[in-house]
Amino acid sequence: MGMIRWICGHTRLDKIRNEVIRGKIGVASIEDKMRDVRLCWFGHLRRRPKNALVMRCETIECLDFRRGRGRPKKSWNEFIRYDLRTL
Repeated sequence: MGMIRWICGHTRLDKIRNEVIRGKIGVASIEDKMRDVRLCWFGHLRRRPKNALVMRCETIECLDFRRGRGRPKKSWNEFIRYDLRTL
């Protein structure tokens, strides 16, 4: 975002919102780009055969793994489910 601000000739002291600056240049937000890449990879995985190495790695379970304290991390499947719901 700092580079995009520099291209426009603005600084953080100008207090212009990121959405306005991104709209001026025509750059998509980072969240949108990450969603596109995740869904592209999801489509790639769905087209793979069931015995492919990537598909087998998706179903591996760690039996003696213990998570740390705090909120659990989101899994890749949860991110994909959220992305599909938003689209």
